[in-house]
Formats: sequence, C-alpha cells, structure tokens
Amino acid sequence: MATAVLLVGLLVFLAHLFAALFEKTRVPDVLPLVVLGVLIGPVLGFLSPAAFGKAGSVFTIIALGVILFESGLNLDFSLLAQALRQGLRLTVLNFVGTTVVVGLAMWASRQSSLLEGLMLGAILGGTSSAVVIPMIRVFPLRDETRTVLLLEASLSDVLCIVVALALIQAARYDELRPTLMVGQILASFTLATILGCLGGLFWAHMLERVRRLDHSIFTTPAFVCIIYGLAELLGYSGAIAALAFGVTLGNVGVLQNQIPALKSLAAFRPTRLSESDQVLFAEVVFLLKTFFFVYIGVSIQLNNWLLVLTGLGAALLIYALRVPVVRLSLDRAAPRFDAAIATAMAPKGLAAGVLASLPLQAGLPSGHFIQEVTYAVILFSIVATCALTFLIERRKLQPVFDRVFDSYADDGAEATLRLKTRSGRRASTVPG
Repeated sequence: MATAVLLVGLLVFLAHLFAALFEKTRVPDVLPLVVLGVLIGPVLGFLSPAAFGKAGSVFTIIALGVILFESGLNLDFSLLAQALRQGLRLTVLNFVGTTVVVGLAMWASRQSSLLEGLMLGAILGGTSSAVVIPMIRVFPLRDETRTVLLLEASLSDVLCIVVALALIQAARYDELRPTLMVGQILASFTLATILGCLGGLFWAHMLERVRRLDHSIFTTPAFVCIIYGLAELLGYSGAIAALAFGVTLGNVGVLQNQIPALKSLAAFRPTRLSESDQVLFAEVVFLLKTFFFVYIGVSIQLNNWLLVLTGLGAALLIYALRVPVVRLSLDRAAPRFDAAIATAMAPKGLAAGVLASLPLQAGLPSGHFIQEVTYAVILFSIVATCALTFLIERRKLQPVFDRVFDSYADDGAEATLRLKTRSGRRASTVPG
C-alpha cells in the first residue's frame, strides 16, 4: 500500500516534469508517460491491469468523458459548424480506408480470414480522443484544423464500436446486417448529441442555483458522468454526449440568441462556468491524462514478438494511408503544417484496447491474434504520433511534407510565429 501511495505521488511530479520538458524539447509528454507504464507493467511486472480490477476501466471512461467535456467548453459553436464537413469526411475516409487496407493485408498474408481481418481493421479505424485532444492543444494549428481533429477523435469511436461489434456477430452467426449497422451508427450519433445538448441547457439553467450550495465545485464533473453514463445505458455514445454537453454549456449564450424558443422563455436564465471552474477542469484533465497514459502503458501486452512485428507492420500501413486520407479531407486553405500534424494524428487508445478483447471472448479462432496485434498497434501508434509531431514541429520533415502537400498553403514563417505566441500564452496559464 505504501508503495502505491509513493507511486501516485511520483507520477504527479513526473507529469509536471514531462510537461516542462515538452516546453523545452518539444517531445510530447504523452510518450514518457506511456513508456513509464510499459516499464512498470509488462516489462518489470510491478503492475498489471488485473491489479486495478473494474476500477481501471471505470477510471478510463471517466477520464475520456471529462477530457471531451472540457474540450467542448472551449469549442466555438460557429467554428464547429465550419469544421463539421471536414471532420465527417476525415472520420469516414480514415475509418473505411483503415478497415479495408488492414483487413486485406491480414487476409493476403494468411494470418486471418478476410472477415476477421476486416474486424481488426475496424477496431483500429479510429483515433484516440485521450491522446489527440491533449496534443493538438499545444501545437500552433488553425482553430478550424484543431476542431476537425477533435471531431474525428470523438466520432470515430462510435464507428469502431458499432462496426466491430457487427462484424463479430457476423463471424459468430454467419450473418451480416449492414442496414441495422448504419441505423445504429446514426441513432448513436444523433440521440447522443440531443441528450448532451439538453443536458447542457438544463445544467446552464441550474448552475446558478447549484453554486449557492456548499462544496458544489465538483457537481459539474459529476453531472458530466451522469450524462455519459445515461447515454451509454440507453445504447448511445457517451463520448458524443459528453462533447455535446460541453459545447452547449460553453456556447449557451449564443444558442439562446439563435434559437427563438429559448429566447422567448423568460424563466430560462443560463449561467456559464466561471474562470475558477475552468481552472479546476484544466487541473482535473491534467491529472486524469497523466494516470490514463500510464494505465494504457500498463495494459499493453507484449507476449508474442511475431505478433508484435505484425502490429508494427499494421501501424506502418495505417500511417502510410493517413497521407492520402488527409489530402482528400482537409481543405486546401489549410497550411502545410496543419496537414502534416493531421497526418501524424492517428494514435489508437482506449476504444481499440477494449474492443480487442471481444473477439477472444466471443471464441473466434483469430481472437488471440487480434488482441495481441491491437495492443502492439496501440503502442507503436502512440510512439509514431509523438515522434512525427516532434519532427514536424522541428521542421525536420519540411521537404517531405512540402512535396506531399504542395497544393496547401505555405506556412513556414507563420507557423513559427504562432508557436511563439502560443508558448507565451501557455507560460502564463495552469498546465494541463
């Protein structure tokens, strides 16, 4: 017990150290946290996912919900509307491309059947919200590009979950129902958004009353968990509901002016979160992010080196595919730096890790293969994202991306200026 308490304290201090090193070296703090988790988990054997029991999976869900909510708070509604088309295009193209390419590669190499290969591709078809969102905040991107990547990270989890589950059912019962699958996806998106928006409007109306209570500062995070859990219980996406809740609460004044029904309600007097509330959320997200990435490292399994190498090959395919996907998705008005960073943002995380265990639980012949390869891809994709963003920001890959994205805006001097501006702003704010 004393060792666990000591480890928690050390992790918090190390997280601040890694954040400070990022400011100096531009090495993303995600990487050392994941590596630390791998060292104390599968390498040295100090911790295992079993040691956390059900608390580990509950913690990861809470972390994901709070991170998405806090991101939604800072998302401008008009900017969201502008970026929606690109975000949907990037999400769908990346998911479909990854599913097909990985599936065909596994089938062609005779490591799985075509259906099980597509299953693996669907599991790996999204990007991790908990990895992408903290990283895109620290790079000098256009607000529209940042919103596009946030939307992809949020929306892709739903595609992964619904399609992977449908393929598992098809493998077990030899029956694939595409119309039902499409209906589930649309219902999960739409109804989760409605639930999150209604929750945001209700909480904005209640917030002033709640503040009169003693010790009420954590009631908003608690309500985020309620919205997330309610959406999941109803069969919708908790992640989308949490994001919609944050966007609504952060833009409630704009929504009141634009929606006549809200404007005509004399009893509806919304309140926005105070500056102290937002500082609290920044600190909570910082701590949750720290423990989440260490937990991801602890959860990665590296038992079969042949499957680890297969995972490396799959990760390389995913990042090679990312280049044409970004070219087809981002508008040409985006700077080359933004396009390059978008290319690097293909890490896998919580959703892939959870889905990886389901084929094995369903008794499929390739269940162990899918699980081991997925864990390897999670590790390699996080490492690749950190390495690529480091090299891109240092302009080490500038000639390559100048050729690949030659039709995009030339932004060399502009990106450097934005980086200095953002670094100056971060120095005067709370880390996280």
